[in-house]
Amino acid sequence: MSLNILFAASAERWADYEAPLRKSLHDAGITEYTLSTDLPPDQVDYIVYAPNSDVQDFAPFTRAKAVLNLWAGVEGIVRNDTLTQPLTRMVDDGLERGMVEWVTGHTLRHHLGTDTHVLGQDGTWRHDVPPLAKDRPVTILGLGALGQACAEALVHLGFPVTGWSRSQKSIDGITCLYGDDGLAQALSTAQIVVLLLPDTPQTENVIDAGALAQMPSGAVVINPGRGPLIDDDALLAALDGGHIAHATLDVFRTEPLPPEHPYWAHPKVTVTPHIASETRPDTAAQVIVENIRRGEAGEPLLHLVDRDLGY
Repeated sequence: MSLNILFAASAERWADYEAPLRKSLHDAGITEYTLSTDLPPDQVDYIVYAPNSDVQDFAPFTRAKAVLNLWAGVEGIVRNDTLTQPLTRMVDDGLERGMVEWVTGHTLRHHLGTDTHVLGQDGTWRHDVPPLAKDRPVTILGLGALGQACAEALVHLGFPVTGWSRSQKSIDGITCLYGDDGLAQALSTAQIVVLLLPDTPQTENVIDAGALAQMPSGAVVINPGRGPLIDDDALLAALDGGHIAHATLDVFRTEPLPPEHPYWAHPKVTVTPHIASETRPDTAAQVIVENIRRGEAGEPLLHLVDRDLGY
């Protein structure tokens, strides 16, 4: 029987993904299929999905075997009451490598004090020698696929890395902590804090005034994870008071970040426009098609979302 695969995302994404999806389907030996942006809902077997799609009511998709999310984040869909189909999130090598490059780049930027020299071309000879990486503790909040990959890359560069997660984990070379007491301990030694937690009710404002106060004076916050992880007013107060030296932020509660937002003009804030990482169509298509193959073979789906946890 021919499979019907609905691509439910923007027209721009369709242009990027159509060819890679067809190639991946061919490579997987799936030849009897219809891949389209417009199919009768009751005839759809799989939905390749972006949460900003026009599809918000899943009730008509009575035949659908799974919703295959194109994004790593699922907060825009996981609480949809009409969604009864299995939901998977994107875990993709291209997305992972992009995040590792962004996180290591900005960690090294703050570790080396690069801004001092890039922005200080005024004739002053500044003999500011940074410590070695072994003397710069880094904490990563969130030890999912992206957090673990970034932690391992930083360990490889010589940084002592502490990772924190909601549940206990064990990763070679990384000090793994969990729970409320573990969070306080993870923050207390961190000269650089990287946020890679999912956006859930439990993680909202995890970096609030209390958490910021637990960090060492002069610490740096790097957030490529989710905007709601940070209490913006608390962070601005900590920056203005001098306790936090800098914040490099790639994600925000409202995107694009409004021009009038104080982050834009703050001398201790770097704004990047949600570019820390992006799914790459060629590798992401392979992940999507592998789950279609698994679904048809009766095998467990990869990267299945736990509805109760929200990720």
